[in-house]
Amino acid sequence: MANKASGGRKPAASTRHFTTDNAKAGYVATKTDGAYATAKEQETAILVSVPPRRQSEHQTTEYLDELAFLIETAGATATKRFVQRLEKPDIRTYVGEGKLAEIKAYVQHEGTSMVVFDDDLSPSQLRNLEAELLVKIVDRSLLILDIFALRAKSATSRTQVELAQYQYLLPRLTGLWTHLDKQRGGVGMKGPGETEIETDRRIVRDRIAFLKEKLEDLDRQSHTQRKSRGGLVRVALVGYTNVGKSTLMNVLGKADVFAENKLFATVDATTRKIVLDQTPFLLSDTVGFIRKLPTKLIESFKSTLDEIREADLLLHVVDISHAGFEEQIQVVNDTLVDIGAADKPVLLVFNKIDQYKPDDVEHDPFGEVLDAEDDGTAPRPPLAQLQATYMAKLHDPVVFISAQHRTNMEELRELLGKRVAALHQQRYPYQAPNDWAGE
Repeated sequence: MANKASGGRKPAASTRHFTTDNAKAGYVATKTDGAYATAKEQETAILVSVPPRRQSEHQTTEYLDELAFLIETAGATATKRFVQRLEKPDIRTYVGEGKLAEIKAYVQHEGTSMVVFDDDLSPSQLRNLEAELLVKIVDRSLLILDIFALRAKSATSRTQVELAQYQYLLPRLTGLWTHLDKQRGGVGMKGPGETEIETDRRIVRDRIAFLKEKLEDLDRQSHTQRKSRGGLVRVALVGYTNVGKSTLMNVLGKADVFAENKLFATVDATTRKIVLDQTPFLLSDTVGFIRKLPTKLIESFKSTLDEIREADLLLHVVDISHAGFEEQIQVVNDTLVDIGAADKPVLLVFNKIDQYKPDDVEHDPFGEVLDAEDDGTAPRPPLAQLQATYMAKLHDPVVFISAQHRTNMEELRELLGKRVAALHQQRYPYQAPNDWAGE
């Protein structure tokens, strides 16, 4: 997973989850007409969750669906789900002994290649689970880091992801040298296992220091580029991952940003100049947020998130078709607080109205719902009702669009143009907006 450390050998810890050995990496060789053809076998995964007892069944299923989508984005297939409700995860193995035995039996019978947990595992939990299940163990942070590593294209984003990977790896180096656990140090003897661990720690720490210095240089370059954009209002697209930010960027800016129906399709920030009603502004597409986003990843992506921090207006895109869109709005708002961008003016844009399906509900004369959902979730009202509700709640206009089908895009352009023009007048009162329009 991690790249070779500068000035030294690659730490042995990097082979913990990914190996270059063809057989272990899932490559199989088949002989056809005297020739061997190699193909990578599809990795399979089982999903494990330990939700709190108060969490609803509907919410648990929704979270596991998201985890399965992450696995699919990473290139594997989820084949089974295990759920155990506990007050808190087991300190040794995350799940209880009975559930662990059940998971082990399934892994051995089906030949599953990995077990994925919907939470972060401690280093001791990771070691205990690997020793017990004898397969690759992946927690939520490692899975997200892996997807970011696949998606990162620019030098900045690749450096950011590598730094987060090494920071994740460092506390998990202990215990990797189990092949040396029978060799003990004593008087006049030093255990070689301890030497190897300390060597790997030093290499990883050196690499982390090197990457931080490199990121500081890249940050300075990015800051200089952003300063050169003076005189223009800056708008940043924010939102949960896979809500359609890149598609909207392509529609508004006639850009060619990569868009795909997978999580974290965009990792690199992209900025385009747009002109609405003779008022130019800069629109930036930024990385999507997600529930339980690794803290180290947020810290590493400081320069990318600076596009959000330094924006004049945030375009918060929401997938209205998702059953948990209100929770996703809260996740984004909490992340904006974490990165210091919660005080920005926000325009709320509900996307994917073409996929939204309201529930058919009946009301009695007193206005009460007669057929509420059995799982305790509120029925989904018509779009017009949602729009009125959110406009009353926010005391601000909201827009319902379909970026893919260009539905209500003129309404969005008109509203966005007014907001940008007002911000331009506020920030640059002595400069006419169309002075920049032709450049």
